[in-house]
Amino acid sequence: MAGPLQLTFVNYKKDSYIVVEGKSSADRFYIIRQGRVRISKDVEVVQEEGGNTLGPGDFFGVVSSMSSHSQIETAKALTDVTLISVMKEQYGQLIQNNTSVAMKIIFQFSKRMRYLDEALTKLTLKNNAEEDPSHLFKVAEYYTRQSQYNQAYYAYHQYLKYCPAGEAVMQARERMMKIAPYAKAVKLKHGTDELVRVYPKDSMIFSEGEPGEELFIIKKGSVKIAKIVDNNEVLLAVLKTGDIFGEMALLESKPRAACAVAYEECQVMTVNRKNFETMVSSQPQIVSRLTTLLAERIWFIYKQLANTLINDPMGRIYDALLIQLEKNRVDVNGGQYTFDFGPKELVNMVGIPQKEGALVLRKLMENSKIQIIKDRDKEKIHSMELADIARQTEYYRKMQRIERLRRENTMWNIMR
Repeated sequence: MAGPLQLTFVNYKKDSYIVVEGKSSADRFYIIRQGRVRISKDVEVVQEEGGNTLGPGDFFGVVSSMSSHSQIETAKALTDVTLISVMKEQYGQLIQNNTSVAMKIIFQFSKRMRYLDEALTKLTLKNNAEEDPSHLFKVAEYYTRQSQYNQAYYAYHQYLKYCPAGEAVMQARERMMKIAPYAKAVKLKHGTDELVRVYPKDSMIFSEGEPGEELFIIKKGSVKIAKIVDNNEVLLAVLKTGDIFGEMALLESKPRAACAVAYEECQVMTVNRKNFETMVSSQPQIVSRLTTLLAERIWFIYKQLANTLINDPMGRIYDALLIQLEKNRVDVNGGQYTFDFGPKELVNMVGIPQKEGALVLRKLMENSKIQIIKDRDKEKIHSMELADIARQTEYYRKMQRIERLRRENTMWNIMR
């Protein structure tokens, strides 16, 4: 049984800075007990849902604290404030002693992440995130054209299941019959009490657009997370042992926002709505891991949103590579590194049109420190010198800052 949780109360005067964007990772986060706090960012790409002013019961600094990454925002006291300071190592005990607080953090994180993910989709893919089950047919059609019949068969099946009166029902049935002999790795049914599942390589775990009632924890293997947008597969992440995915549909009762495909044979543990709240109090280590995961994803999305502001396509490419290194906590002063994705996925990742992307990739490959290698029949980007990626990124970020200041000065002169 959890013992008493020793929390610290701290006070800040009006106009005091509590946390500062860009500073190294923090060892604590804050819950507001009294007063109001203003949250801001150096570059405000999108307005936070609900505004940037926080009050009693709200929290901040959790993203940096739980993800062990740098601060992504600045917090300034708008009034005299009293805050509850929670050390990162106290979070597990907080979950056991104050389940409601932990649940509030998790659900607000989930809501915040979906909002930011939709903003990123609009900015990078110039498209709205599609959550209607009818989108399953488009997903299936894409994978059919790519001769990826496992994924196509699964998506057609789910379309027929959730859209039995849909416009493309006859087409879906015909396509399924044609590709059935080639769909060798498809799992459509699971026992209700099947807590651990095994998925063969290239089998679809779930498709974007379908309703979801479970989150998954990878026990072995890896899983690819991707979206189908404008007839292109956009790689969002490659998850590995210990990672959690599918939590958005479980926490918010909304359709899946992306596809999950077994990158290699994988074993996953499932958690459904029925046992989730019980798990919060009985298995705080898993809930702590989920909070950390959501924090890491929010940090990553903020970095991706900032990437959209870089006008030079080559700058966005280098910036995206550096973000991946920071995300994976790779020392940029180290030697070589192989990324989990290839050149096509990199172009999709930053939202550059394919025709323009081909030109950018040719220019990228002029850098002798960047190579394309084959790994298990997949192309992957390999860096011979990580410090060069950091130098290139800083150059393009500096050019962008200069350009932004020039535009701001021009606007100021026009308004005078």
